[in-house]
Amino acid sequence: MSRIGKQPILIPAEVKTEFKDGKVTVTGPKGELSFTFPKEVKIEIKDNQIFVSLEKQKEGRKLTSGQKKKIKSFWGLTRSRIFNMIQGVVQGYEKSLEFEGLGYKANVEANGDLVLFLGYSHDLKITKVPGIDISVLKNVIKVTGIDKELVGQTASTIKKLRVPDAYKGKGVRYQGEVIKKKPGKKAGTVA
Repeated sequence: MSRIGKQPILIPAEVKTEFKDGKVTVTGPKGELSFTFPKEVKIEIKDNQIFVSLEKQKEGRKLTSGQKKKIKSFWGLTRSRIFNMIQGVVQGYEKSLEFEGLGYKANVEANGDLVLFLGYSHDLKITKVPGIDISVLKNVIKVTGIDKELVGQTASTIKKLRVPDAYKGKGVRYQGEVIKKKPGKKAGTVA
C-alpha cells in the first residue's frame, strides 16, 4: 500500500478536472495543466474528491518484485502530480534565489530573458521558459509559475550557473540556504 497514493485529493470549487484517454487536465484561476498518467493507475472522482488506485492485474500475467515495486511507485507519483497541479492552478509556486559577490548583478530584459553577470568574462542568458515568470529585486531572483516541476527546474538551472564558493560564499543560492564556509589557510609557525 502506498501511504501517499491512498490519500484522497479534495477538489476546490474553482478547479475543474477532467480525465480522458490516460490524461489528466486541471483548469483553475491561474491556468491549465495536464499530465499523462501510467496505464497501471486508475483515477476516480467521488464526492468532489479524487481517488487514485492501482488497476487490477490480469490473471495470466505474472510480475516480478521489481515490476510490482515500479507500479506501486507510479501510484504515489500520480497522486502527487495531480495534487501539485491543483495547488499550482489555485495558488502557484515560487522559488527565490539570492546571489552574492563583487560585481554580480542580474536583470530581466523586455522579452523576459534573464541576464546574469556572475564574475565570468561574459554575461549569462537564460531564455524565457513559457509559463515561468522571473523578476529581480536587488540581489534576489524570484521564479514563479503554476507548474511546480518547471519552477524547480528553472531555479536549479539558474543556481548551477555559479555554485556558491566554499571559502567566501560567493555565488547563487536558494534564499535561506546556509552555506557552510571552510576556514582559509592559516599562517604556519616556524619552530
